[in-house]
Amino acid sequence: MEKKKMRIRLKAFDNRLLDQSTKEIIELVQKTGVKISGPVPLPTKREIYTVLRSPHVNKKSREQFEIKVHKRIIDIIEPTARTVDSISKLSLPAGIEVEMTLG
Repeated sequence: MEKKKMRIRLKAFDNRLLDQSTKEIIELVQKTGVKISGPVPLPTKREIYTVLRSPHVNKKSREQFEIKVHKRIIDIIEPTARTVDSISKLSLPAGIEVEMTLG
């Protein structure tokens, strides 16, 4: 299962939880003795929703809510089978989306 590069993309709403999970992955991969590039922080996606507080009387009164999606990329250069196996067995906390690609 020797490939040139393995890319791990992490997404989460909570940046502290994301940084903690990134740190766990990096420590785990470094134990296998493989080179790592990253973590690279990607731009935060910010979505703002405006909602009417009252549809009848106070039409001009509104509330705003926002959702921020934080992203990180980790590149693993020349991963071994042991590295891929250890990453796939890693249990990350709820709220973290992980996407792994080989290529």
